[in-house]
Amino acid sequence: MKNAVVTTIGLVLAAWMSLSHWAFGIGGPLTWWYLPCIGLTYAALQLWFVQRLRVTEAKGKRTSRSTIVALILSWVSAIGFGLTVPNEVAGELVSIVSPASGGGLSIGMSIALCNPLGIIAFTIAGIAIGFAFTDSRDKRTEDEEYYPGEGEMPKHPLA
Repeated sequence: MKNAVVTTIGLVLAAWMSLSHWAFGIGGPLTWWYLPCIGLTYAALQLWFVQRLRVTEAKGKRTSRSTIVALILSWVSAIGFGLTVPNEVAGELVSIVSPASGGGLSIGMSIALCNPLGIIAFTIAGIAIGFAFTDSRDKRTEDEEYYPGEGEMPKHPLA
């Protein structure tokens, strides 16, 4: 993956997680909490991930499939979080998907879905960073040295 593409998508999704309401006309005061707590934190994770991709590339190594899959799963969860996170409009909570279904049950379901989706997005982003660290590590060289008596059963003290 190209670093510029990953950076752009990561930062756009960080903005989506905290500012998505404003694109649908349902922005509210909770954005002031979402922006520093969710948006900036997710952006920092994405930038850290890109930095690890650069290290992997600089060492001439490949990014593993597990790293890419973890990153994409984090992105999908971030999109879902942005769709379901509620904001306060005219004294009541509203999410992007709640007006589509109507009724009070839909906002409850949005809140019930947004919390796990946010946790999953952050957790899998951290896992992707861990995989990226693993991708950039140098292989261990193990010295094959033989020590006399190594691997043998010790003699019983009473024998």
